[in-house]
Amino acid sequence: MPTLFRFLFFCATAVAIVYGIMWSLVVFVEPREREVTVRIPSERVNPPAQ
Repeated sequence: MPTLFRFLFFCATAVAIVYGIMWSLVVFVEPREREVTVRIPSERVNPPAQ
């Protein structure tokens, strides 16, 4: 039975660490806004007549 508690404690600790990392990313990292351009080939916009 002690090995089950040790395993659950390890899992809870790992989850807490991952949750803390995700929380710190949300709080401390600010995303940068930038303009995005995507080139679309003219064949896709104006398909050739068949």
